Amino acid sequence: MCVLIAGFPAGPWGTNCFVVATGPRSECIVIDPGKDAMPGVDEVVREHHLQPVAVLVTHGHLDHMWSVTPVCEARDVPAYIHPADRHLLTDPMAGISGDTRVMFEQMTGGRLQFAEPDDVRLLEDEHSVDLAGLTFGVRHAPGHTPGSTVFLTDAQGDIPPVMYSGDLLFAGSIGRTDLPGGDTAQMMRSLSSVVLPQPPEMVVLPGHGEQTTIGQELTGNPFLEQARSLNLQQPPGRGL
Repeated sequence: MCVLIAGFPAGPWGTNCFVVATGPRSECIVIDPGKDAMPGVDEVVREHHLQPVAVLVTHGHLDHMWSVTPVCEARDVPAYIHPADRHLLTDPMAGISGDTRVMFEQMTGGRLQFAEPDDVRLLEDEHSVDLAGLTFGVRHAPGHTPGSTVFLTDAQGDIPPVMYSGDLLFAGSIGRTDLPGGDTAQMMRSLSSVVLPQPPEMVVLPGHGEQTTIGQELTGNPFLEQARSLNLQQPPGRGL
């Protein structure tokens, strides 16, 4: 199977938005359409003759979901988000820092209001969603936000497996945990349970910055070293 992945940074926060399809002239899904993402989505869709069928949201922060409702309404498609972050679709101020709130007010005059799409579907941990001819594994990975989620696709022939990591994992770093709903201990547990078990060849497409691989991060990301130490310190599991 051929997989088309078109990504671009959007808006003042440089949030990576991805459009994913099995190839040109097919259905596609949009991941994390943040502020100013609409023109980029429209350009990719037009260039490759694609038809969006859903939006996937890794978490409810403003820089990742600003354009979710416009994208969904323009094409009458559903949005998928973890239930713990659903409230941020209509109240994104609940998840941002004071500095970001000031930036938001400067950009909008404080007048912009958010509404969730007409069709919101809730993600379940360790389930999968079948969209646009592709299967996306869903892993709940709290820490950056309570509802942070990553999406996984399996290897397809010569194409390696892919993790759309949102703000869980970056090249050489991880997402911050000092925002409302953030939790450092949960972040470490998510890195341990969601990232460490993945194969080294898995490509990581993060919410910000350049792509990387699990193998590269295992050898160069100090936060994964901390997560590995956490694993070693855990006592053996017990049955009932």
